[in-house]
Amino acid sequence: MKVKVFDEDHEKDLEEAINNFLSTGVELIDIKFNVAVGLFSEDQIYCFSALVIYR
Repeated sequence: MKVKVFDEDHEKDLEEAINNFLSTGVELIDIKFNVAVGLFSEDQIYCFSALVIYR
């Protein structure tokens, strides 16, 4: 088994990155998804990440 970590600022970018990776023909085992939110000054900063477990 192997793992690959994806980290994007926007959920659509994360979706696209994972779909592109999966289209290479890997055997998917599991995906763990996480969203983190932080404040910087008056801005909200989002971090969308996923850990893809594959063969």
